[in-house]
Amino acid sequence: MTTSTTRTLLLCAAVAGPLWSAVALAQAATREGFDLTRHPLSLLSTGSLGWLQITNFVVGGILLLLGSAGLRRAGIGVWTPRLVAAAGIGMIAAGVFVMDPADGFPAGTPAGPGELGLAGIGHMAAGSLTFFSLIAACYVLGRRFSRAGAGGRAVASRVAGTALLVGNLWAMGGGPAGSLTLAVGAIAALLWVSRVSWTLADVSTATGARR
Repeated sequence: MTTSTTRTLLLCAAVAGPLWSAVALAQAATREGFDLTRHPLSLLSTGSLGWLQITNFVVGGILLLLGSAGLRRAGIGVWTPRLVAAAGIGMIAAGVFVMDPADGFPAGTPAGPGELGLAGIGHMAAGSLTFFSLIAACYVLGRRFSRAGAGGRAVASRVAGTALLVGNLWAMGGGPAGSLTLAVGAIAALLWVSRVSWTLADVSTATGARR
């Protein structure tokens, strides 16, 4: 592969976080009956417009998978590309296994947790794979940046990973506005991985220009 191909792969990861976040938040703001303080973003996969979020999961996962190849070629280490690839696989699976309607969404769904079917169990497993892979990736990046003397990036990596870790634990524990804290954490981790990938893509371009 050429440097330009490596940069293209890195740009896939750079786009993944902003694209997934923008599409999910746009739906959260416009879908009837959706309340981010009560409903997880995954619930957007249900209802007549659920295909939008399903597609968002699959596309986001594919972009992360492609981006993981770019991260590997960029020399970011062994574990970060593997963890980003695992997060991508989890996102694709989250699109394939759709969360069950619950808690009044989509509009007309009875209040309460609803029934948990096989697809819902699969979605929860896929989400866990995505979340824990992103958390681990952020902490691995934090350690790498710390060793390289990039203190600011090391802190940002750990903050992003901690935001998702705390958000996930808070949501699992049934804390108030748990779905909101989980969304904030997931978006923070995704955007940080995208930011790192964008920086590496710039470095790749500069390296190619000097050759």
